[in-house]
Amino acid sequence: HPGHPFQIQWHPFQLNPDMPPEGVAKRAYLEAKFGGKARVDAIHDRLREVARSAGVDMDPDKPQRMPNTLNAHRLIHWAGIESLQSPVVTALMQAYWSQGRDIGDLETLADIAAENGMDRDATLRLLQSDADAEDIAARDADARAKGVNSVPTFLIAQQYVVSGAQPPDLWGKVIAEIAGKAE
Repeated sequence: HPGHPFQIQWHPFQLNPDMPPEGVAKRAYLEAKFGGKARVDAIHDRLREVARSAGVDMDPDKPQRMPNTLNAHRLIHWAGIESLQSPVVTALMQAYWSQGRDIGDLETLADIAAENGMDRDATLRLLQSDADAEDIAARDADARAKGVNSVPTFLIAQQYVVSGAQPPDLWGKVIAEIAGKAE
């Protein structure tokens, strides 16, 4: 929605906060979680359909690992400091869903940072430390305490909460309504 009056900020929330740091084999994890191959295939078919209708190239079967996303959230936080948050989030999504890259891997995260204008070596050093890990975990816990339990969840203008993937026309209506109130 060109010309919208909002500043987009990304906040940490992990679907699987207890995921091992190295992640797990994605397909086996999902089949255990959702009740088998057929159920996962149906979910993936629906994801493909939604993505295709929105003009997004995405293959939910391409990623082989289900990552622990704490470090990806740390990268998103640091990208925000450099006013690069949305490009880095977009790159993370493309890396995972379109390219099948392991966004739990520190080297991959440092590469994504560099591909989006951040200093690769500095980012890798931060990722290899515990910098901001407690803050990100606390912010994740705060979101849970406030009732967030799925992704995506959107807080718009500090007054509307929208959960789940929504069609572009819904977003156009929400933005038009809020922008109209802002004028």
